[in-house]
Amino acid sequence: MVDVGAKPEQVRTARAEGFIHLQEATIRLIRENTIKKGDVLTLAEVAGIQGAKKTSELIPLCHPLQITKIGVRAKVEDEGVKVESEVGCIGRTGVEMEALTAVQVALLTVYDMCKAVDKDMEISRVRLVEKTKTDIQ
Repeated sequence: MVDVGAKPEQVRTARAEGFIHLQEATIRLIRENTIKKGDVLTLAEVAGIQGAKKTSELIPLCHPLQITKIGVRAKVEDEGVKVESEVGCIGRTGVEMEALTAVQVALLTVYDMCKAVDKDMEISRVRLVEKTKTDIQ
């Protein structure tokens, strides 16, 4: 890992997003909350939060961070499900990997929950939207 010990602690945030393209019938099942495994959107959001918390266990050189905030939102759109995350901490390194992991794990959860009814799902457009760092006052 990179030594960040000499860097000052700062308030850091990161936002990420991604998308999973779904068949029209699958979107209808999600909207009606009739996927057999349960509430797709809520479970994807919870999974995304768990994923963000475990990022340093999944990415070999990623620092473990004391996260102060994780928000994950999954919403149905015309072509599939969009997931957005926001992660915050007070630390010496950024939380972009946690924000990206939250999105990926949430999207993978949608995939897992819908794989019995949709064989053409495609995860795409996962990206970091913004990262900030602000000095502590």
